[in-house]
Amino acid sequence: MTMTTRAGTRASGLGTRQGAASPSFGCLRTARFSVPVARNSPRTPRAFPESRAPSPESRQRGFTLLEMLAVIVLIGIIGTIVVRQVGRSVDKGKYGAGKAQLTTLSQDIDSYSLDNGTPPQQLADLATRPANAPNWQGPYAKASQLKDPWGHAFGYKYPGDHGNYDLIFYGQDGRPGGDGYNADVGNWQ
Repeated sequence: MTMTTRAGTRASGLGTRQGAASPSFGCLRTARFSVPVARNSPRTPRAFPESRAPSPESRQRGFTLLEMLAVIVLIGIIGTIVVRQVGRSVDKGKYGAGKAQLTTLSQDIDSYSLDNGTPPQQLADLATRPANAPNWQGPYAKASQLKDPWGHAFGYKYPGDHGNYDLIFYGQDGRPGGDGYNADVGNWQ
């Protein structure tokens, strides 16, 4: 089989493909072949195979400032709603705890009355022994139990207008009167 090149005719004993040029020194036609490139060479950029090259359609774009602001505003609105709901639940829980504490404190006053014959002159007599309590078996209550969940003192009056004594939970505001979580609750109710 003979192969024709611009330089002349050359005979080859091996079967070659037509149109394919062999990379030999005598050949004037340029051959297409790739030169191996060092992968971590600082001089040559790393080439990606065509199947792995990122296409413009597959590239992800970042968030714009407007999109980020919209998300921040939505998070703020949701946060405000959650805080309001939690705040209402906390107030409701404290109000219920204050009413329960009123009942417990009323039972402590009754225990004091059974031991000493009369209710205490003031609520502090439940925690510390007064001079006029001959058979004091206390403490009947801790000093921390003499304040409501909001930190206000319970109202106490001896002798009371509604019974032997009056014990009043004033609610969230800590003052007489009010409605909602500020409503007063007495031991006679």
